[in-house]
Amino acid sequence: MLKVSDIAGRLGLDIRVGGDLHTEVKGCYISDLLSDVMANAGDGDLWITLQTHPNIVAVAVIKGLSGIIITNGRSPEPDTVRKAESENVTILTTVMTTFDTAGLLYNMIK
Repeated sequence: MLKVSDIAGRLGLDIRVGGDLHTEVKGCYISDLLSDVMANAGDGDLWITLQTHPNIVAVAVIKGLSGIIITNGRSPEPDTVRKAESENVTILTTVMTTFDTAGLLYNMIK
């Protein structure tokens, strides 16, 4: 069983909002379109995106995602951090590209 904390540690991700780092990661979904994530992400997926606005937290809650990774050195907006803290949603950040993050995560999950 792979947990969010395992992935954060092994990939050197910055924990911006802790949420529940012991949540099991069942898969991964990559998209910057909220409607696409709403339609296609699975329960327990870890979401990789460039988006930083508060609506990403709402999508993560509705879809039951294990957390959000924001790539390319971007940081969540202050309102996003506050919303994630209140909803107990994990937000991780990295300077890596989405491609590199996805590749490394793929090798960990498969």
